[in-house]
Amino acid sequence: MSSNTITITAAVGATALALGLAGCVPTASGATPVGFDGVQSATIQLEAVGTFVSPEEGGYEAAGRGSGFIITPDGLAVTNNHVVTGAGTLKVWRGGDASTELSAKVLGSSECLDLAVVQLEGGGYPFMDWRKGDIDTALDVYAAGFPLGDPTFTETKGIVSKANTNGETPWASIDGVIEHDARIRGGNSGGPLVDSTGALVGVNYAGNDELDYNFAIHRDAVLDVISDLVDGKDVLSLGINGEALVGEDGTGLGIWVNSVKSGSTADEAGVEPGDLLTRMEGVSLGANGTMTEYCDVLRTHGQDATLAVELYRPSEDAYYRGQFNGDTLTAVPVVDGGGTGTATTGDYVTINDDSGAISLEVPAEWSDVDGAAVTDGSGTTWESVSASPDLAGYQGSWSTPGATVYASQSAAGMSPDDAANLLTEGLAEQGCVSTGREPYDDGMHTGVWEIFTGCGGEATYVVVGATDYAGTYTVIVGAQAIGDADFDAVDRVLGSFYAAY
Repeated sequence: MSSNTITITAAVGATALALGLAGCVPTASGATPVGFDGVQSATIQLEAVGTFVSPEEGGYEAAGRGSGFIITPDGLAVTNNHVVTGAGTLKVWRGGDASTELSAKVLGSSECLDLAVVQLEGGGYPFMDWRKGDIDTALDVYAAGFPLGDPTFTETKGIVSKANTNGETPWASIDGVIEHDARIRGGNSGGPLVDSTGALVGVNYAGNDELDYNFAIHRDAVLDVISDLVDGKDVLSLGINGEALVGEDGTGLGIWVNSVKSGSTADEAGVEPGDLLTRMEGVSLGANGTMTEYCDVLRTHGQDATLAVELYRPSEDAYYRGQFNGDTLTAVPVVDGGGTGTATTGDYVTINDDSGAISLEVPAEWSDVDGAAVTDGSGTTWESVSASPDLAGYQGSWSTPGATVYASQSAAGMSPDDAANLLTEGLAEQGCVSTGREPYDDGMHTGVWEIFTGCGGEATYVVVGATDYAGTYTVIVGAQAIGDADFDAVDRVLGSFYAAY
C-alpha cells in the first residue's frame, strides 16, 4: 500500500501477528454483573502464541496480545477472531494482574465478524452484562483494555459519533458497527466498550489514530451470534486469520492468510499460513481491500457448502485449486520456458466468453478479445474465448502470445485425450516438439496436458484437455508463449480458467 494512504488498522497488540491491524448467554442464578467501577476486574488480556506468516516478514513464531472481557461467572469471555485464531497456545491475565496466568480454550469464532468466544479455566469470575437500552449517537462510552501489550489497564472516555456504520475492513465484514471517539490503541482489540454504568455497548476492534476514528462491533451484532459461538459453532467462518492484501497502487490482490485454525474447514482443504486466497466460487477476493467479497460468498452459500477456491502460494510460487468442504487443494501445473517474450505490466484482468460461462485471467495487455462460440468438424458447439495483444498475429503465426479456452457441455463424454487432439493435430509439421503428454489435475478439472517447444522456431504451445470433476463439461485450453514474460501469463491462464454451467 502506498505510503501516502491513510489506513484503518485493527487494535491488535504491538507484537501481534504483524497484521497491520480488532442471543443472550445465561448467567448463574443470583450472580450480579460488575458496575462501572468493576470493569477492570472483568477485562482480560490474552496472549496468542503460534506460527504466523505476514506478507512483510514471512513465517515466524509470534506472541501477540489483545484484550477481551468476561460475560459469565463461569469464565466465558469475548474477544476478536484476529486476536486468537491460529494460536498454538493461549494465555490469559485478568484485571491487569500479571502474577496469575490463566489458560483458555477457543470455543467458537468468526473471521467475518471478527468475534471469538473463549472459555477460561475455573469459575467465580466478575463479569459484565449487556446494555439494555438503545445505543444512540452522543451516548457516553468508555473503551477499556490493555494497549500495546502492556499489562497496565487503561480506560478512555468518548461518545458514540455514529450508532451504526459500515464495518468493511481488511480483516472483517460486519453489518453492525459503532463509531466512537473513546480512543483505542493496539492491544485494545477485543476489549469492551461500556456505558457509564459499566454495561456492554460493543466490542472494540479497530482504530485510526490519524483521523481519530475508533470502531466497535455493535452489541446487537454480537448477541445475534454469541449463543452459537458459546456452543462451539463457528459463524461465517472457514477457520482463517486473514486480511485483504492490496498492491502499492491500491489494487486488491486477495485475502492473505496469516494463520489457520487447526481442524477447521480451511485446514482440511489444505490452506496454509502465507497463502493468498484469490477467488472463491468464481468471485475475485479482496477487490476493494476488504473482506467483503469473501464474506459475501459465505453469506450466500453458507460455510458448510462446497466452495471452489483458488489461491497463490508465494513460498512455492505456485497456484492451487480445490474446494472447501470438498476436494483438497491441488497445485496447478506450471509451464517453464526461456527467451525474451512480450513485456507486461503485471496487471491481470478477468475475461469471459460471450455467453458468460467461461472465465479466465489474462494480462491487461492482452486486450484483443474474441468471445464468440465455435463449432468443430463434428458439429459440436464450444463456448470459446481468446485473448492476445493481437489476435490476428496469435491465430495466424507463432510470433504473438495468446490463449484460448473452449468449453462444451455437449462434449462432456469426450475423453481428455480426444479433446486435446483437436488442438495438437498437425503441430509436428510446424516444427513443434512435444515434451510428452502428462496427467493433468488443477483441483477442478482432470485430464491431460502437453507442452510443445520450437513451434515456428521460437514459440512454446501448451494444450490442456480435461473434464470438470463432476463430468458436466469438457474443456480445452491452448496457450502460446514467446518468452519469459509470456510464461507467467500462461501460468496465470492455467491457474484461473473455469466454466460455470
